[in-house]
Amino acid sequence: MGRLKNRTDYENLRNARILENQARLAALGLQKTIFELRSLTSSAKSVEKGKIQKKNCVKRIYETSNLRRSNRLKHFAADSMTIKAVPYRRSDRLRGKYSEPTSLNKVKGSYGDNSKEENLEEEMRPANAPLLKVKGLKVPPLSPEASARRCDTKGRGSIYDPVLGICCHFCRQKKLCGEEDCKRCSSLDPDQPCMGKTDCSVCHSTNGVFCRACLKVRYGEEMEEVRENKEWMCPHCIEEKGINPFWICNSSICLKKRKMAPTGLAIYRALDMGYKSVAHLLMDELKRRNKVRSL
Repeated sequence: MGRLKNRTDYENLRNARILENQARLAALGLQKTIFELRSLTSSAKSVEKGKIQKKNCVKRIYETSNLRRSNRLKHFAADSMTIKAVPYRRSDRLRGKYSEPTSLNKVKGSYGDNSKEENLEEEMRPANAPLLKVKGLKVPPLSPEASARRCDTKGRGSIYDPVLGICCHFCRQKKLCGEEDCKRCSSLDPDQPCMGKTDCSVCHSTNGVFCRACLKVRYGEEMEEVRENKEWMCPHCIEEKGINPFWICNSSICLKKRKMAPTGLAIYRALDMGYKSVAHLLMDELKRRNKVRSL
């Protein structure tokens, strides 16, 4: 009961204050001004609505008007029937006319000119002596300082050359080798092979190009032995022929294709464990994995 009485008293006081405020506003004449302001704002809103409706009407009229087109599109629409009538170009394979692949011997027999035969032979050059076809190529000779710096190291070389340098498959360094007898890197002769890069006797591809340092560290082989061995094969060809099981290329590119993590600086771990190179370490690890899977 006490709470109800408190509510009624508060409401009575509130209503009395509202009436007093309304009487004051009527005495000051503010109610008329409020009414006028409301009427002005409502009229302004109605004017804006009318403008928006007019804009919409203009847009509708613009949409129904003809589209602008360039002369090129008009010409294309006019000649669309002639374009459709033109037959599609298709190769002999899609038409069902299969031709046998032409071998190098057949191509040689078809040509009577010896110069063309020599050009075909030049295209089949070893990977450590790629064919360079650059018009107007003028290679300046190496300065005495550069030639001395080139022979400082025989590992990967110390002078980068984007034209005559041959990229190693592992380190991917396109540098001039540090071999003293290399005519390609000393005299900058593009027709000579690089003495500091290997060449596979089977594939003659970039997969078999290794510098002296990568050949020693990653596969445990010496450059002099590879030069003397005319039948030297790269790890890719050894794996394809099945000569040495689990002997694979351990470059980061080839390991990623196998979904294996790159080895990084694994030579220190290989040497600590008594292995000759990283390839020998990987070969033993793959053999162990194969034994575990076979069990």
